[in-house]
Order: sequence, then structure tokens, then C-alpha cells
Amino acid sequence: MTDDAQPAVLYATDDASAGAVALITFNRPQTLNSFDLTMHRALWAALDAAEADEKVRAVVLTGAGRGFCAGADLSAFDFAPGADRVRRADPGPVIDQAFNPTARRLQALRMPVLAAVNGVAAGAGMSLVMSCDLAIAAPQASFIQAFSKIGLVPDAGSTWLLPRRVGLTRALGLALTGDKLGAQQAREWGLIWDVADDCLDTTLTLARRLAAMPTAALVATRRLLRESTTRELDAQLLAERDAQSAMGRTYDYFEGVEAFLAKRAPVFRGD
Repeated sequence: MTDDAQPAVLYATDDASAGAVALITFNRPQTLNSFDLTMHRALWAALDAAEADEKVRAVVLTGAGRGFCAGADLSAFDFAPGADRVRRADPGPVIDQAFNPTARRLQALRMPVLAAVNGVAAGAGMSLVMSCDLAIAAPQASFIQAFSKIGLVPDAGSTWLLPRRVGLTRALGLALTGDKLGAQQAREWGLIWDVADDCLDTTLTLARRLAAMPTAALVATRRLLRESTTRELDAQLLAERDAQSAMGRTYDYFEGVEAFLAKRAPVFRGD
């Protein structure tokens, strides 16, 4: 819970998509939606709810207030002088028990996940954006690899995700300097998909579109693209063959082909 007894994470389904899109809102605006363990657990519960709801075929993450997510809530660390201070202030357990599970969950969802970046995404907050499949940012949003400013290294997947999004040189520049990257430049560099004045409405519109598409094929495509960086071409060709064969056994494959041949709009079920 937040300090004023509001839920740390809000969960709702989107009426305009008949419940096919789940909206998850980080709800600690007084801390720019920085994460403590309670907030991680609330997010996991929201993701569980989305996964359990068969109608949900896309998820949108956003933040309440003026920030998307400022990363870890440093006030939750124990820096008090005294014995065992190094162990008490060690960020490793927080990464292992909270941020890493969150990053893994976001990248393993059974449906596309999108970020509506309404404001600053700093530290692990930027990592969470990159853990999503697509992100749309407000013009005033910014992205900061803030770790070097406090003597730490990028975490929550940033060292894996960032060079794949923007290239090694730009990733090094952002990570070493901790400089702010504006929304327009983030789009130009390939960190995010788009910039929109009403980023939440635009993201929901895109999520509704994806939710009406063949979900299993979208998720299989995501997996193939992510895994392509660790395979030789021949191995990737074989992986594509196997994935294509698996998709060939789905309802949506038959519906898509039959609709194409009949020159009608397909009605996909997501399986």
C-alpha cells in the first residue's frame, strides 16, 4: 500500500476492448512510482490476474502522476550507521528477489505488453520500459540510466536490453554518463516505438489492435526475435520452421487463411 493507504498498483480491464486489454498503473506518485518490495508484489498480483483472465490478450503498463517509474525506492534500503551496514545496504538481494523476477515476468507474459510512458523512467524504471514489447512516450517523458550517479551498475536487464535497443556506443554513453534522454530522441534511437501527446490513449489504441490479432503468433514472433541474437542463421531457420509448424496447428492460422481466401476480415481468438 502507499503512504495514504491507496493500492501500490491499480488493475483494470479496458471496456473499449471488451476486457481484452488489461491496464496496470503504478500508483506511488509521491515517489515517482519508485518500487519497494510491496509494489513488486502488487505488480506480480496484477500480472497474475491478467494471465488468469482468458479474455485478456494485451497488457498496458503506465504510471500515476508525473512519472512512469523512478526505479528502486532508495529509502527502503537500510543505510543506518552501525554494525553490518554493508550487508544491510546491499542492493543484490533486492535485485535477486524483486527486480529480476519482475523483469522475467514481463518478458514471459502470454500476451503482448506495452508501456505508456507518461513521465520520467529512471534506473530500473527504464529497464521496465525495455522489458515491454512496445513503448509509447509522452513528449515530456525522459529516460535515465541513473545508476552511475549513485555508484551502481545498470540492472533489471538494462545491460542486456539497452545495447539491443540502441547499439553498444549509445548504450555506453547513456549508462556511463547517466544523461537524460528525451522522448523524441528515444524514438529516433529505437528505444521506444512512438511519441504521442496522450500516450496512454495512443497505447491503449495500439493494445486493442494487438489484442484482436493472433496472440500466439505475436508471442512466438517476440520469442524468435529475442533469441535471434544468440543463434547462427541456420539455427534460426530451424527455429522459425518449428515455430511455424506449431502455429500451423492453431485455430488462428486456419481462421486467418480462410478469411484471406474468402476476402473477409478474420476473427482471431488468440489461440
